[in-house]
Amino acid sequence: MRILQSFIVMVIAPCMAVAADNYPSKPLRMVIPYTPGGPTDLVGRALASKLQDALAQQVIVDNRSGGGGVIATEIVARAPADGYTLLLGTPGQLVTLPLLTPKLPYDAMRDFAPVTQVVVSPQVLVANAKLPATTVTELIAYAKARPGQLNYASVQTGGTGHLGMELLKQAANIDMLHVPYKGTAPALTDMIAGQVQLMFTSYPTVQPHITAGRLRLLATGAPKRTPAIPDTPTMSETLPGYDLVTWYAVFLPRRTPPAIVNRLHAELVKILVSPAIERQFAQNGVEPTNTTPQELTAYMRAETERWGKVIRTSGIRLE
Repeated sequence: MRILQSFIVMVIAPCMAVAADNYPSKPLRMVIPYTPGGPTDLVGRALASKLQDALAQQVIVDNRSGGGGVIATEIVARAPADGYTLLLGTPGQLVTLPLLTPKLPYDAMRDFAPVTQVVVSPQVLVANAKLPATTVTELIAYAKARPGQLNYASVQTGGTGHLGMELLKQAANIDMLHVPYKGTAPALTDMIAGQVQLMFTSYPTVQPHITAGRLRLLATGAPKRTPAIPDTPTMSETLPGYDLVTWYAVFLPRRTPPAIVNRLHAELVKILVSPAIERQFAQNGVEPTNTTPQELTAYMRAETERWGKVIRTSGIRLE
């Protein structure tokens, strides 16, 4: 058996090297786990366009929504490890769902070859305009005086907004009621009406309501102040170590040849540090970033550990 295995490796290895040398020789597919038009899709299409120019091959965007992103993620996990099928993944599929769902058709840490993180999107804490709290410190004091009386909205159980509020509750030792919604629009409608008082979401989503005075911006979850809203304090200025961002990253199927991973990494980094993509992403309220594959793996492990503690402490369950 060992002789046979050695023979197979000897035969396959040169073929993989040739494939990597000729890469890419046909169109690529970028699988996105959300519908067209959303922030993930906009980022994916921008990257696909630039990557297409860099590789001189068409990069086809394939939107596969459903199952909280499981459908798209499984497609890439089971795709040939030849560098032609990419996943634009988010924490939902690669950190949160593995913590909340005992049986997934993929293993987030074993079934993918990380390439690079591409985007971070700071989450902001907004409040109903009539809530008598203008800072995080005032909010914590107000909530402590009224345990269980404040309601907060989220658009996905176990999603970034939900976990961010549970982290706030644990860090500040306060009690608030979670009210789940099936979308951002109905959540914001109830926020403005005062049915719920608080929510974590992306800044572009609520910016018009903040400008109009219907909602109040309290803080950003980013570890440092966000350039788009430089006067808005971070959560960590009140609660040291608090960090709440969402992120997107590019992955390939596991066992993709390192030469192909490195080629895609190099091309994506060139794109991500370009002023043009920075301007384009800023319009969508996100910030370009990049990591090595090893840094991305370490970051995912750390995020899995961090949010696992929050989920266990909060007792969050998918309904």
